[in-house]
Amino acid sequence: MSSLAELIGPLNESSPGPLYQQLERKLRDAIREKKLAPGDALPAERDLADQFEVSRITVRKALDSLVGEGLLNRRQGTGTFVAARVEKSFSKLSSFTEDMKSRGRVATSKWLSKTRGEVTPEESLTLSLGPGTPVYRFNRIRYADGAPMALEYTAVPAFCLPSPDAVESSLYEALEKTGHRPVRALQRLRAVLFTDEQADLLEMAPRDAGLLIERRGFLKDGRVVEVTQSYYRGDAYDFVAELNALG
Repeated sequence: MSSLAELIGPLNESSPGPLYQQLERKLRDAIREKKLAPGDALPAERDLADQFEVSRITVRKALDSLVGEGLLNRRQGTGTFVAARVEKSFSKLSSFTEDMKSRGRVATSKWLSKTRGEVTPEESLTLSLGPGTPVYRFNRIRYADGAPMALEYTAVPAFCLPSPDAVESSLYEALEKTGHRPVRALQRLRAVLFTDEQADLLEMAPRDAGLLIERRGFLKDGRVVEVTQSYYRGDAYDFVAELNALG
């Protein structure tokens, strides 16, 4: 059986930049190119250090970074594995498309609807808009490598986009083009049980467990630019957050 170093190639000590970044990049590319499949176990740190002829500190720094990105998982007493479930960091404001791309997975969508209308009383509160203000609404199923992952329901003020059709695949890419991509967000996570309709769209059983993320995205000037409800499959998504003690 070939070693991981033979699979992804040796490190080049003459290349600029720290060796751990070079190893990190090689491992990330191997995951994206499917040379390392979801669930694959990596060799122990000691073995990786021997294979790549670097210190264990170098190996640990590379692995720590990929664990932080959600590409690798550490299991206590078992080892390090290529993430099979998707890990979404609560500390990073990114789109579904960006999350999947960073993990080497292909994000696609099935549009359920793209509509325009006037703000509802509930949307008026969450978007901080007056009655009669035009909004665009986007409902879709999100897929990763062809597997359904989430249902997404989004409302944005109409001033953010020229039309609903401006969103082709990534909402954030469309908002960025018009200078209205959110720079911060408030999110709330809670457990839910899928309705019959939701379960059918996600290819799950009715009353299966899921995760609901409610997000409000803000511009620099404080205006609300996005309200999204995302229903994620509970068997395919993990949400992680890095916590630091107050100094």
